[in-house]
Amino acid sequence: MTIDLNTMSRKDLQKLRSDVDKALATVADRERKAAIEAAERALAEHGFTLADLTGMPADKGKGRKSKGPAKYRNPTNPDQTWSGKGRRPNWINEAEAAGRELSDFLI
Repeated sequence: MTIDLNTMSRKDLQKLRSDVDKALATVADRERKAAIEAAERALAEHGFTLADLTGMPADKGKGRKSKGPAKYRNPTNPDQTWSGKGRRPNWINEAEAAGRELSDFLI
């Protein structure tokens, strides 16, 4: 496939650049994952893990961080809780707009 860059519009060239950047990021992620898998296989042949050599926990970086303990609970729906960190949930915003205090929801 040959692309004649001289005949393309600015908009088409910018779209092509964006597509190339996305493709490069995807390739880099695939290559990184393949390299880690190859290293893990090689280490396993010798009875080691990446965690053994790096000193990092085996599950480091996998998944999301756990949420902190809940400090606030929605009285109308006890399944809805909030740790007090991060973005305020809608039920807190709505209750405060209705004139309730945040301390009303403390657990």
